[in-house]
Amino acid sequence: MTKNLKRLREGMLTGDEANIYDSLSREVEPLFEYLAKHTPELQPVIGKYWDNIDPKLGILYKRRKDFEISVTTLNDAVSDFLDDEEEKAQHMFPHYFQRYKTDGVEYNIYVGAALVENKPFDLVFLKNLRLWQLLTMVEITRRTAALKESLPVPLETTQLILIHGQSLSIRFRQDERQFDVDGAYNIRYEIIKKRIDKATVLGTGERLTQPGTIALVYAQSREAVEYYEYIDYLQDRGLLEDTVEELELEELQGVKGLLALRVQVKL
Repeated sequence: MTKNLKRLREGMLTGDEANIYDSLSREVEPLFEYLAKHTPELQPVIGKYWDNIDPKLGILYKRRKDFEISVTTLNDAVSDFLDDEEEKAQHMFPHYFQRYKTDGVEYNIYVGAALVENKPFDLVFLKNLRLWQLLTMVEITRRTAALKESLPVPLETTQLILIHGQSLSIRFRQDERQFDVDGAYNIRYEIIKKRIDKATVLGTGERLTQPGTIALVYAQSREAVEYYEYIDYLQDRGLLEDTVEELELEELQGVKGLLALRVQVKL
């Protein structure tokens, strides 16, 4: 148990939780049963321990359960809102929408003439979807911030958008019933997408994603110019703060030269 306590003070690693639960059940709990019978003054403390044991799982689960309830509540709120807004966005121009739920909510939008038959595609549809995406991110930031005080664990959320202005080759995978990027060049998009959530600001080490803000990652300056128009529009509507940060990002594994905009949402 001394080794486990030392690890807890230094920070938990993968597998530590299972090892600690195993030590408690093998070494500590049998001792508690003995002490409860032979040392009456310890019965209230030991009883409190047993009261906190989850009856189904047989482990100390209260804080983890509170955390998981908080994450699930936030994820459900974000997912439900996104699904409702996505249904409206389909009327702008039909597109393919992928949403994933893990410890957060991630989604991809694929749009283009190749995905829709007998319907002309114009870049104005892409611009409308990008503005829609930024608007939904603002509303998600506000909604999750409003939920914070009602959660068992008062968690905060961060919002991140990857701006990718180049065409992608995609194919439909019959085995998984979903679209996926195709070709070695297009794989770089997937690499960037999977790594930018850990991105830090060059020279400071500060995490790019921060509570109450929306971070927009891009590689080419012309992409930022377009998004400044959307940001100006939302600032005029009183949804975003006036200051926009222009940031360079630290090199990620296999990815360098990325830039970012970061703007504070008015809560």
